Amino acid sequence: MPTGNRHGPLLSPNINCAVQLTFLGTGTSQGVPVIACTCAVCRSNDPRDKRTRTSVLVEVNGTRLLIDAGPDLRQQMLREGISDLDAVLLTHEHMDHIAGLDDTRAFSFVHEPPRDIPIYANRATLEAVKRVYSYAFKTSRYPGVPRFSMHPVGDSPFMIADVEVRPVEVMHLHMPVLGFRIGGLTYLTDAKTIAASEKQKMLGSRVLVVNALRRKEHISHFNLEEALALIGELAPERAYLTHISHLMGTHASVHLPANVALAYDGLKVDL
Repeated sequence: MPTGNRHGPLLSPNINCAVQLTFLGTGTSQGVPVIACTCAVCRSNDPRDKRTRTSVLVEVNGTRLLIDAGPDLRQQMLREGISDLDAVLLTHEHMDHIAGLDDTRAFSFVHEPPRDIPIYANRATLEAVKRVYSYAFKTSRYPGVPRFSMHPVGDSPFMIADVEVRPVEVMHLHMPVLGFRIGGLTYLTDAKTIAASEKQKMLGSRVLVVNALRRKEHISHFNLEEALALIGELAPERAYLTHISHLMGTHASVHLPANVALAYDGLKVDL
């Protein structure tokens, strides 16, 4: 069973551990295509322009970690044939990142006896989960409701099974959002500003995933220029852009540096 550890710093991230990253969804809160939109992106026949809400699966040494559980989670799990999870890490409380948590109950009930799904997030996000899914926390619960165990994340690294996870805090306008460093991978979403001390935690990442909403500046998300500036500053071997809206343009129309790519739903990356 996954366990948390917040009793001081752990070992430095092992950038050589084997990590597989699967992009389950790469779209913004509305997804792409957007309901009722007739723009060229939303009418595109390129499968890379079909973007469900942002989420990834990170697999390390057989441990399966889901980062965010948006409203498209059921579709994403079925598409990728995912049969079990070891834990869920949540970046923040917005519904495009937590609205699919009810569907994680399937992973509780494939076990006998059913087991709780560990949820790792900051305290504000855990409280939001308790509000939204209040039926899952009642003393007398309806049969079959989700089963969660709640694990608050602070500034310190923590362990899930034998996997070290290092939180990285970014700001989504005025809301703190957690990114996560796992081995040589750093994953960020919904970032607008990042303190210098938090950038230090990401140095040496082999792969950086970062949000890039659109080309034009946005009040609470990196645009393309800001995302590329962060990539240039941190200098990972490879970088992938996610949390992409239809305002970015079609996948084929976005031209990027050689070590940067637009992620798309179903993309797998091995470290």
